[in-house]
Amino acid sequence: MNPTFPFDITLRVGCSLAYEVTGTASLLLNVQPRTSGQHAVIFEALTLGNELPSTEFTDSHGNRVLRVKLAPGSNYIRHDAIVAASSRPDNHGMPDVQPLPPDQLPPEALRYLAPSRYCDSDKLSNFAWEKFGHIEHGLPRVRAISKWIHDTIEYRYLSGRPDLSAWDVLQRGYGVCRDFAHLATALNRTFNLPARYVAGHMPDIGFPDPENHMDFHAYAEVFVGGYWFATDARFHVPRIGRIRIAHGMDAADCPFSTIYGSAVLSYCQVWAYQVERGTVGVGDPLDLSKRLDNQTTIRTESLEPR
Repeated sequence: MNPTFPFDITLRVGCSLAYEVTGTASLLLNVQPRTSGQHAVIFEALTLGNELPSTEFTDSHGNRVLRVKLAPGSNYIRHDAIVAASSRPDNHGMPDVQPLPPDQLPPEALRYLAPSRYCDSDKLSNFAWEKFGHIEHGLPRVRAISKWIHDTIEYRYLSGRPDLSAWDVLQRGYGVCRDFAHLATALNRTFNLPARYVAGHMPDIGFPDPENHMDFHAYAEVFVGGYWFATDARFHVPRIGRIRIAHGMDAADCPFSTIYGSAVLSYCQVWAYQVERGTVGVGDPLDLSKRLDNQTTIRTESLEPR
C-alpha cells in the first residue's frame, strides 16, 4: 500500500465525446476515475447520449468499463467529476527500497513482467542492458531510464499512432505521452521490474503549460520493494494531481473508448484543472476563469486528513 495524504486540492476532470454512427455500433467506454487512496471522487456525472443502453463491468485489471450500445446518427457522451486529491508530488513519502526478485513478487504483479503488444520488452533486452545495465538495480535504474527517454525521445504533440510499439518508438525517436509510457514500461520490464501502463488525467498544478493542452495523459508505474512508483518520462519531474482512470499491460488495456461497428469519433474535448472547492458543479459550463493551476504557485485548502 502506497502512502496517502490529506486531500487538500480540488480538481475538475472530464471529457466530452461525440460519435457518428451510420449502421449498428457499440463501444467500450473507460473514462471514470478508479477508486484510489490518492484521490476521492466528490461528485461525478456521466451522460450517455439520449439514455443509451449500457452495462458496467470491472475488467481483469480492475478498471471500470461501460459497454454502450450506440444509436444511428450522432451520439454525445459527457463525463464530469469533482475530485479531491493531495498536493504532494509523485512518490512523496515513499521509502527508499530495494527491488524484490521474481520469486518474492506478489502473484498479482507477475503479469507486469511479460512482454505485451505495445511493450515489446523482449525486443529491447540487448539495448536495455547495454544502456542501463551498469546502473544500480531498482529506483536508480528506473530514474535513469526515465531521464534517458525524456532527454532522447522528442515529444511531438498529435504525432501518436495506434500501431507503434516501444521498439518502434525507439527507432522513430519521437512520439506522444503514450509512446513515452510504453517505452519506459518495456525497458523496466527487461530488468525484471514489474511495470504497468497508466492512463488518466493530469492537471498543471505547479507546472505552467504555455501551450495549454488538455488531454488524457499516459505514464508508467514500476513496482519496487512492495510499492508502485510513478515514472513519467514525458516530463521527468514530480507532478501533482494525477487522477488514474485505468492501468494495464499497455494502451490496449486502457483506451478511453473501443468502437465496434460503423461508428467514428467526431469530437473529443478533455479537461483537467484545479478549482476552489464548492465553486464548480458537475455539468456546469467549462469556465477556465476559475482555474487555479497552470502556474508555479500551488494553492491548497485547509482540510482534515482522509
